[in-house]
Amino acid sequence: MKSPIVVALLLAPAAFAQTEVHRGPVSLPSYKQLKFPPLPPLEIPKPLEFTLSNGIKVFLLEDHELPLVSGAVLIRTGNLFDPPDKHGVAQLTGEVLRSGGTRAKTGDQLDEELENMAASVESQVGEGSGSVSFSCLKENTDHVLALFKEFLTTPEFRDDKVELSKTQLRSEISRRNDDANGIAEREFSDILYGRNSPYGWRIEYADVDAIHRQDLVDFYHRYYFPANLILEVYGDFSPADMKAKLETLLGGWKYTQPPVPAFPKVDAKPAPGVFLAAKTDVTQTFFNVGHLGGEFRDPDYPALEVAAQILGGGFSSRLLQRIRTKEGWAYNIGASWDANYDHPGIFRISGSTQSAHTVDTLKAVGEELKKFQTEEVTDEELKTAKDTVLNAFVFHFDRPSKTLNRLVLYEYFGYPRDFLFQYQKAIAAVTKADILRVAKKYFKMSDLTYVAAGNPKDFGTPLSALGLPVHDIDLTIPEAKPEAAKADPASLQKGKDLLQRVQQALGGADKLAAVKDVVYSGEAAIETPGATMKVKQKNSYLAPSSMRQEIELPFAKQIVYSDGTTGWMITPQGPMGMSPAVIKQVRGEVFRQIAPLVMSDRDADRTVNYLGGGKLEISSKDGERAQLEIDEKTGIPAKISYEGGQGLVDQVYSDWREVGGIRLPFAWSVLQGGKKFATVTIGEYKVNSGLTKEEISKKP
Repeated sequence: MKSPIVVALLLAPAAFAQTEVHRGPVSLPSYKQLKFPPLPPLEIPKPLEFTLSNGIKVFLLEDHELPLVSGAVLIRTGNLFDPPDKHGVAQLTGEVLRSGGTRAKTGDQLDEELENMAASVESQVGEGSGSVSFSCLKENTDHVLALFKEFLTTPEFRDDKVELSKTQLRSEISRRNDDANGIAEREFSDILYGRNSPYGWRIEYADVDAIHRQDLVDFYHRYYFPANLILEVYGDFSPADMKAKLETLLGGWKYTQPPVPAFPKVDAKPAPGVFLAAKTDVTQTFFNVGHLGGEFRDPDYPALEVAAQILGGGFSSRLLQRIRTKEGWAYNIGASWDANYDHPGIFRISGSTQSAHTVDTLKAVGEELKKFQTEEVTDEELKTAKDTVLNAFVFHFDRPSKTLNRLVLYEYFGYPRDFLFQYQKAIAAVTKADILRVAKKYFKMSDLTYVAAGNPKDFGTPLSALGLPVHDIDLTIPEAKPEAAKADPASLQKGKDLLQRVQQALGGADKLAAVKDVVYSGEAAIETPGATMKVKQKNSYLAPSSMRQEIELPFAKQIVYSDGTTGWMITPQGPMGMSPAVIKQVRGEVFRQIAPLVMSDRDADRTVNYLGGGKLEISSKDGERAQLEIDEKTGIPAKISYEGGQGLVDQVYSDWREVGGIRLPFAWSVLQGGKKFATVTIGEYKVNSGLTKEEISKKP
């Protein structure tokens, strides 16, 4: 007898066969018909607040969900307090306070110690505040708090880390014009706040070169003191126990300083007009349009935020519907009324557009702004925008850390504790009449600044068609102008004497002076993160000023040529002209060629100065400069040092051999900022091979 289960399975196909299934269109409700209950009122946990005996204001918030403890100290400081001739001191102080270690241990030692505990301590200084933060497992709280205290109270600012951060900062400067969108945003902000204002100035090479360790130490001592700090700690702990720990740990730090002055005021005036940052290597135009805005505490800020949401805050916004959906000129465009806690923010309309439609897009932006000021928004626009802003409110409190951070910021900037709830109520109360009123009052058409970063040759219509004055933005990055070492007749004579010893050691002055061309080829091993890259290179030098480099990378080939005035490059992207910055680099390479460099005492445009300790400084009237370190026993150059695009470069020579009657190095190491960058090995030199101008400048 078959079991009931088997019978059921055998009968199932027949049952299915007798069932007729009717398939057709399914009617689904519109998303507009979906109803959701209102979000429940938020219950914000209240932190424990107290002040340590030394004046540090403390906020504690317990959270036992995970066995973690985190915290941060907020310092009233910022790059707004940078010295006028040393922009970057604040940023470097924030970086090296952490990387430079403490009085007891180096930063590298502390990195390893923290990593072994899955913990972290970080430090930074921004525009209007600084911070030192920590995070750890509950079981390591005491250990990490002790390290946090050492970083906060006894940072060492070791010289090697100062130089490393300066090198990294120089690298940032050198790359600041790589991204067209970044250019548009940066220049827009600088123009609105004023380039000579603390809110608009920028860090240049000369600033970095002028900064030394003592500047960081002085900045730290001025702003890092107990009465100038607010400490927040949150996580898995007992507030009473943590309060006692912090008093024991930090209460004895009694360092004092005068009160920190108020941050500078923004006193910029409107800068109406069109500003062009020409960038010929892009196929789009990146733009910013707007003017200065306001602060969070302004009574009309809630209405302005809703207005900006309607204007350009999402897919249903007016700007996106007009310029992307209808016209098809841009992929992205948006608007925002960005406020700050203690100074005006920026009203900004930004995006990117096809180069040929640059002027069309900017005109459309102006048209939509004018329309916004002439008629009320629709009921649907208002509701959608208010819901978007209000529904995001919950994310301000989705983690206890966010709750605590917000309360600390309100304390720092002097805002009421319930400010966010006041703001929430104000958003809910915004009306269509409010939107029209603030649009007329605050969107100032006559004050609009337009910044466009793109290739003007591809603009379908010139920017002048906007009917405003057009200003070109100079994107040149000013080169540093290092000061020459002080020279007197005695040091100049010693320099000449030592250089003549070098000439004798390298084959004699007459043979060196007779060098007309040098061709050398070899291989460089370049250090990259996680690997060493092998590069083959052939260099050709033709006196007095021509240089050619043929470089074979693992993935591409490149040829560079310059006669010191003009030049060209062949890259994987094709042939191109040589920019003034690259020509300057090539001139530096020519200046540092061994044979002509050691004959500088015969060049009326060069100065040779003895610095002591076997060091010579050789400089030229056109701004080139290098230090040559000599082995005073042999007269052979040991090292040449110079300022490169990313900081100090050292080339340490070895394996000197005779070639064509003179001695040349067959190996050298390259260091950038004290860190090994590359090792170069020369396979062959050719001296006075008869190289001609036609040969060295010939394109492949």
